[in-house]
Amino acid sequence: MFSGVTGLINRGQKLKGTLVLMHKNAIDINALTSAQSASGIFGGAISIVGGAVGTTVDTLTSFLGRSVALKLISATSADAGGKGKVGKQTFLEGLVTSLPTLRDGQSAFDIHFEWDSDMGIPGAFYIENFMQVEFFLVSLTLEDVPNQGTIHFDCNSWIYNAKLYKTTRIFFANKTYLPSQTPAPLVTYREDELKTLRGDGTGERKEHERIYDYDVYNDLGDPDSNARLARPVLGGSTLPYPRRGRTGRKPTKKDPKSESRSDTVYLPRDESFGHLKSSDFLVYILKSAAQNVIPQLQSALRLQFNDPEFTSFDDVRGLYDGGIKLPTDVLSKLSPIPLFTELFRTDGEQVLKFPPPKVIQVNQSGWMTDEEFAREMIAGVNPHIIKRLQEFPPKSKLDSQLYGDNTSTIAREQLEPNLGGLTVEQAIQNNRLFILDHHDTLIPYLRRINATDTKAYATRTIIFLQDNGTLKPLAIELSKPHPQGDNFGPISNVYLPAEQGVEASIWLLAKAYVIVNDSCYHQLVSHWLNTHAVVEPFVIATNRHLSVVHPIHKLLLPHYRDTMNINALARNVLVNAEGIIESTFLWGNYALEMSAVVYKDWVFPEQALPADLIKRGVAVEDSSSTHGLRLLIEDYPYAADGLEIWSCIKSWVQEYVFFYYKSDAAIAQDTELQAFWKELVEVGHGDKKNEPWWVKMQTREELIESCTTLIWTASALHAAVNFGQYPYGGYILNRPTLSRRFMPEIGSPEYDELSKSPQKVFLKTITGKNDALKDLTIIEVLSRHASDELYLGQREGGEFWTSDSEPIAAFKRFGQRLAEIEQKLIQRNNDETLRNRYGPVKMPYTLLYPSSEEGLTCRGIPNSISI
Repeated sequence: MFSGVTGLINRGQKLKGTLVLMHKNAIDINALTSAQSASGIFGGAISIVGGAVGTTVDTLTSFLGRSVALKLISATSADAGGKGKVGKQTFLEGLVTSLPTLRDGQSAFDIHFEWDSDMGIPGAFYIENFMQVEFFLVSLTLEDVPNQGTIHFDCNSWIYNAKLYKTTRIFFANKTYLPSQTPAPLVTYREDELKTLRGDGTGERKEHERIYDYDVYNDLGDPDSNARLARPVLGGSTLPYPRRGRTGRKPTKKDPKSESRSDTVYLPRDESFGHLKSSDFLVYILKSAAQNVIPQLQSALRLQFNDPEFTSFDDVRGLYDGGIKLPTDVLSKLSPIPLFTELFRTDGEQVLKFPPPKVIQVNQSGWMTDEEFAREMIAGVNPHIIKRLQEFPPKSKLDSQLYGDNTSTIAREQLEPNLGGLTVEQAIQNNRLFILDHHDTLIPYLRRINATDTKAYATRTIIFLQDNGTLKPLAIELSKPHPQGDNFGPISNVYLPAEQGVEASIWLLAKAYVIVNDSCYHQLVSHWLNTHAVVEPFVIATNRHLSVVHPIHKLLLPHYRDTMNINALARNVLVNAEGIIESTFLWGNYALEMSAVVYKDWVFPEQALPADLIKRGVAVEDSSSTHGLRLLIEDYPYAADGLEIWSCIKSWVQEYVFFYYKSDAAIAQDTELQAFWKELVEVGHGDKKNEPWWVKMQTREELIESCTTLIWTASALHAAVNFGQYPYGGYILNRPTLSRRFMPEIGSPEYDELSKSPQKVFLKTITGKNDALKDLTIIEVLSRHASDELYLGQREGGEFWTSDSEPIAAFKRFGQRLAEIEQKLIQRNNDETLRNRYGPVKMPYTLLYPSSEEGLTCRGIPNSISI
C-alpha cells in the first residue's frame, strides 16, 4: 500500500500535522472513584468537571515548548536492521483555535516534522510525554503528504510520563493489514507492540500500564477480613469459569489461592479511558451508589420507619407516586450528581422518588395477570430461557445417586382440562407446550440457601401456546429438599391457576417463587455470566495477539469498550462477597458459584441466536422462512426482532471478512488470528479447551460466525437482558429477587393470614423494603444509557478507523439497514394482532430498537457491555 513512493518527498520538506488530545482534568472521572464519604466524592466530581472549563487555556499551554515530543517512522524506507527509519524529534507548536471536528474537551495543536525524501512515507510515530501529568491522545493527522494526501492516526490512548514506560509509545497509521501484508519496515514495530501488551506475566500491575493478561476469579472474597467472606476460586478448578484480567495483587494471608482486594482494581489503562459525560461517569455513579448512597438511605429509612415491610401494593407504588421523605442532610449529600438530582426530586420537599417503571405506567395491575406472567418469558428482561416441552413428565439431568428422583410430579390430569381438547401428547406433538425450568440449577444448593433467612423452591412452569398466539401458564411445580436428605429426592407440590379466593392468592405466590428464580438466573447467568464474563477473555486475547492494524481487531474493538472496566467494578461492589447481588438476590453467598456450575454447560457456538433458538426447540430450520428459521411461537418478540439484528450483523461481518480474506487459506495463514484463537480457547476459556465444539478457525465461514456471535453477545444480547431491568424489575412486585417465606399450608396461621390479608402476606414473602431500595437504586443506574453511548452502526473516529473505502461504505450500509430495521420493529409494535408485543401492561417490546436517547429509555443497542 505504501510501495513505489520513496523519493517523492523533497529533501528538507516539512510535513504539517495536527495533534488532538484531551487534558486529564477534562475527563478523568476514574480518579474520583476511590471510596470516600458521599459528600466528598460528589463534591469532588462537580468541582473537577466544572473546574476544567475555567483552567483550559492555562493547562493547555503546558503542552507547548518541549513537553511532548514526536518522531515519525517510515513504512517504506528501512534502516540497516530492516526497521522503518525514524525521523527527527519534534515538539508541539501553537494551539489550534478553530477546528470544526473538535469535540467537547478536545484541544488541537500544530506540529511540523522534518522529513527528507529518503525517509519514504510515514506509517507510524513515537510519542513521549515529559510532563508529570498524563493526557489522552486522540489522533494525529498529517496533511499534504506527497502521493498520499492525508495520513490519519487514530490513537485514543492515555500517555503517561515517558520514564514510566519500558518501550516508547508507538501509534500506527489507520491502514489495515493482515500480518503477511504488513510493509516490511513496520513488521518489527508491529510485533514488538504486541509483546509490550502481553507483558511477562509477573508482578503487580501499575496504573499506567497497558498489559493484558489472564487470571482466575479469586478476588471475590475477603477471607482476611472475616471467614464468612471467603469464597471459592472460580476457574482452573472444579468450578470452571471464563478468565478475567490479571492484576497481580498479593494473595490473602488466610487463603494463598485468593487474591487480596483493594479499592481500585488495575485495568489496562486504555480500558478505562474516561469520556466526557461518559459511561465511565455512570460506572462512577454505580460505585458511589453501592458504597455510599445506599447506606445513607438505609440509615435515613431506619430512623423514619419502625416497620421494615411494605404493608400494601399501594405502599409500594408510593415509591413512585409520593416518594419517601428524607432528612435534609441526606439529600444535600446526594443531590449534586445529575442522576440523583433526578431521583431525589424535591418539589419543595426532601423526597426520594423513583421514576415509575414502564410496566406500571399504563396499567398498574396488569403484572398480576397470567398472560403478562407468561409474556415476559418471551418479551421481558430474560426472554431466552423458555424451552419447548419435548417429553412428559419433564425429567432432570441431576445425578439420582446424589439427589434421588427429580422427575416432575406434574400430572396429565392437571394440564389437559386447559389444553383445548388436546391430550398432553398431542400438544407436545403440535409444538404447543413449553417449560420455564428452574429446577436443576437450584436443587443442589437449595438446602443451603434455605438454611439462611431466604426460603425458596426449585420451580418448573408449564406453558401452553393458545390459538390466539399468547401463552398461558397451566401449572407450577414447587420443589424443596427432602427433610431426610437430598438422596430421597425433593418434596414437590403442584399449583394450578385460580382467579378467586385464597386459591388466587396462592397462585400469585406460586408465580412469585418462579419469578424470584428467574430474576436470579437472569442476573447471574443471562446477564453477568453469558455477556459480561464470557466476553472478557475475547477482549484480552484480542489485545494480546491482534495488532491494532489487524482487520479483526478493528472489527471487534467497538464491541469491547468499557467491558473490562464495568467487570472490574462488578467484582468490587456487585458480585463480590456480600456485595449488592449476594445481599439482594436469592442465591446469596452461592451466587457466583452457582453461575460457575451453569458455565459447565456453556457452548460458544450456541450463543449464536439461531443456534440458541433451535437448541431450545422454539424454532426449526426452514429455508422458505425469513432468516432460514421458522419460529414455533410465531409472535415471539425477542426472537423475531433478534433475528433481524442478527442477520444484519452477520451480513456486515461477512462483507468485511470477505474484503480482507480472499480465501479460506488466508485464514489459516494469518499468524496473529491463529495465535488469538488458540489462546482464547486454551487460556481465556481454558476450562473448556477440550470441548469438541470449538471451531478450528480454518475457514472464512468459521471466522464470520464466531465474530457475529461475539458481536451479537456484546451488543444485542446484552441490550436485551440489561436495559429492561428497571422498566420491568423497578416494580418489585413484578420481578421480586428474594423469597423469605415458604408457601402457606392449609390450616396454618400463615394460611389464615393469607386469606385475610393477601397483599400483606405477599409482601412479607418477597423482597423486603430495604433490599427493594437497594435493587431499585442499582438497576436504575444499570438500565441507563450514557450521553456519549455509541450504538450498533456507530463507531469512534468517524471514517478514520480505516483508510479502506470499501469497509467504510459497508459499515455505512450496516447503519442504514439498522435504521430500516428499527422502523420495521416500530410497525410490529403498532400491529394489534401481535398481542405478545405489548401485553396486558400495554408496554411495547422496544429493547432491540437499535437507537436510543440518553437515560432510562428501555431501548437501544450499544456496541458494547459498558454498564
